[in-house]
Amino acid sequence: MTTETTNDPSKLLLKTDRKIGIIGYGAYVPRYRIPGEDISMVWTGHKTGSPVKEKSVAGIDEDVITMSIEAARNAIARAGIDPCELRAVWVGSESHPYAVKPSGTVVAEAIGASASIQSGDWEFACKAGTEAMVAAIALTGSGMGRYAMAIGMDTAQGKPADALEYTAASGGAAFIIGPAEEAVVEIEASYSFVSDTPDFWRRAEMKYPEHGQRFTGEPAYFKHIEGAARIMLDGMKRSPSDYTYGVFHQPNPKFPQRVAATLGFTPEQIKDGLLSPDIGNTYAGSAMIGLTAILDIAKPGDRILMVSYGSGAGSDAFSLVVTDKIAARRELATSTAEYIARRTQIDYGTYLRYRGNISME
Repeated sequence: MTTETTNDPSKLLLKTDRKIGIIGYGAYVPRYRIPGEDISMVWTGHKTGSPVKEKSVAGIDEDVITMSIEAARNAIARAGIDPCELRAVWVGSESHPYAVKPSGTVVAEAIGASASIQSGDWEFACKAGTEAMVAAIALTGSGMGRYAMAIGMDTAQGKPADALEYTAASGGAAFIIGPAEEAVVEIEASYSFVSDTPDFWRRAEMKYPEHGQRFTGEPAYFKHIEGAARIMLDGMKRSPSDYTYGVFHQPNPKFPQRVAATLGFTPEQIKDGLLSPDIGNTYAGSAMIGLTAILDIAKPGDRILMVSYGSGAGSDAFSLVVTDKIAARRELATSTAEYIARRTQIDYGTYLRYRGNISME
């Protein structure tokens, strides 16, 4: 990297040769919910509180593949395209149901995509979904394909009694990337910022992830989200006030609120995409599902800054602008708010059974 490139943030931004955008989007949130206070009651007798009101839990017959199919179908409905026109179906997750066998191929066949596609799985902890988005932007922006689908989806993986159990939730989102003239959201630029920061990991054969406690906030989450967001803002020669909305990875409600304030975003700018109090942390789909909630209410001309975060560690930033096609398209599939409102409360024992934490063998 040359000094000139380092000193000019605009040269660090990733931009495509032809304009592209999100032509269809869809979310999926399982209906089952467990209140945070119920987890606190089991393990501490209510001596500690919960960072979220409740979290979404995948049903006993749900996993990353089935949930990805639901979100993908919503995205296709809003895009209004034949699934056979897709040239890629990529699924980002840290809880793929198979260690060897892709989720993407199952999703592609279930939604009726052609066999002539790129398909596979992406991993980068909580930013696996946005990593797939960057690849989809590159594929369509280069002209190699007209449409590509990127999905971010996860299931709850928190170890019983661990701090992660309060927030590790299920759900995510799917986006179809394509030509800007068909888009509900134009993608102006993206930027990725990464480092080797050991804040969260799960080795092969380990059932639950581990986290590096003191590394989790700083220098992990805050350093990377702030770094990616500032390069994007400087590179676009904009300030937070130029954006109608900001949406950041939300492992809990406090982290995105703090990073937003540090960057100069107001509580009003982030509240519509802040879903973690109601559904927890959907990991690979966290920032993406927050974006779907914003798109359900956004107006033409609104600008959105989305920044994901993945442990290990890195952030992807996206500068987006809503087009006049948004109003007609959003009505073609179930809204994120409707998924959140559709809830069935379960007890802790049912939660353990649904997550496979009780073995009958």
